[in-house]
Amino acid sequence: MITEVPCPAARDEPGGDGTRIGVDVTFLCMDRQPPGLPPALPDGYTIRPVTHPTVGWYREMYDAVGRDYCWWLRRLMSDAQLANLLADPGIGVHVLYEGDRVAGFCELDARYSPDVNIAYFGLLPAWIGRGVGRIFLHQMIARAWQAHPAAVRVNTCSADHPRALPNYLRAGFLKVRTVREIWDIPDALGLPLPRRLRVA
Repeated sequence: MITEVPCPAARDEPGGDGTRIGVDVTFLCMDRQPPGLPPALPDGYTIRPVTHPTVGWYREMYDAVGRDYCWWLRRLMSDAQLANLLADPGIGVHVLYEGDRVAGFCELDARYSPDVNIAYFGLLPAWIGRGVGRIFLHQMIARAWQAHPAAVRVNTCSADHPRALPNYLRAGFLKVRTVREIWDIPDALGLPLPRRLRVA
């Protein structure tokens, strides 16, 4: 399921043609590694790191997973900016497959030592509700801890699926704080922004 997809906790500067939305962003932290092994993936599923993701492939993945959940900041980056980001050794992209079909992806960001951040996480729509999202999350938490960070962090917001925050809490994350943010999202991005989030 796509309930674990975090929206980026950042605010675009006002200006230009855009739609203003208000979101509650919750920051979470896990300061100790969960005991034991994560639950195993169902038969037929694998997680594979993508060592050299191309800009085009990444944009397609980012849109397929995050379009309905206000993923927008990476859309504002130029191809050159995004290529530089993806080439950074601190960025790790991992893809969930069912057989040879892409089911979801996770991006781990270890650029800000000593912590690792789950920057993006989610499933493609066809895999929502199958129960694999929870296992994928636990698997990626285990991979984040392989870097021996001081903590693993993630954030989610009220533009996400309503089960996003409960899923993170059940996985062992603790709330750090919740802040209200106002985002001005350019209309040119063509995102389906929920009316419940729109502000004057």
